[in-house]
Amino acid sequence: MSERPIVALIYDFDKTLCTKDMQEYAFIPSLGMDSITFWKEVNDFASKNQMDPILAYMFMMTKMARGKVLLTKNVLREQGKTVELLPGIPEWFSKIREFGETEGVRIEHYIVSSGLTQIILGTGLADEFSGIYASEFLYDENGVPIWPGLALNYTSKTQFIFRINKGIRDITEAKALNSFTPQSERRIPYRNMIYIGDGLTDVPCMKLVKLNGGRSIGVYQGDDDSQVCDLIRHDRVNYITRADYRFDQELASIVKKLIVSIKKEEELEDITKLHQSKAL
Repeated sequence: MSERPIVALIYDFDKTLCTKDMQEYAFIPSLGMDSITFWKEVNDFASKNQMDPILAYMFMMTKMARGKVLLTKNVLREQGKTVELLPGIPEWFSKIREFGETEGVRIEHYIVSSGLTQIILGTGLADEFSGIYASEFLYDENGVPIWPGLALNYTSKTQFIFRINKGIRDITEAKALNSFTPQSERRIPYRNMIYIGDGLTDVPCMKLVKLNGGRSIGVYQGDDDSQVCDLIRHDRVNYITRADYRFDQELASIVKKLIVSIKKEEELEDITKLHQSKAL
């Protein structure tokens, strides 16, 4: 094996790396609203106008903020500082990278989220990730949102699994993304991917990774595992466990074993290729 294999750990954000939807920590309270009311208005607006729900929440954020709260790129980043991360984060990311090093594997972390990039950046986690793919506004010269720049809904999130697979970081690059690329030339094989998410909004990504030989993990908080039980019952994920990223918990045990397994699969493939070349 000439190079260390790369293993991509791909995460949803809301309720996967933090305890609730990211808008609920600071943005919604700044409106003088509770979360149930906010999301009901968003869902009603989306239904009435037959809108994509992600575009609907982005529009409603800008509409509801008028006259109540200054909504800018910098304000969203400040709000990110209030996000409550789940147990074991942020230490998790460096610990898993260090574990990968001991196994001869390079670990890369990615976020694929319908949440907002600027709030995620405000959490202070940005340096942990090789890529953050999330919804984003287009901002004017004063940093005020004027249009959706990028909206990741539940199925469009899969586009970024393909991008990670092919190593195409530029989201405006469509030709290379859709062109045929032999599996041997793809930067991170699907089998080297581990997708971690909390529920139905992650199903397209979970299923895509799982069907192509990768592994998907459904995570839950507290004792209510009913939603992720449905995921494993319907063959959307390989494993379910608590969203606890401390290194003495089950999630870490599962991920470490998967990393070891992926390394062994890479080694076996190298042996197979060697024997096939000898037979030519």
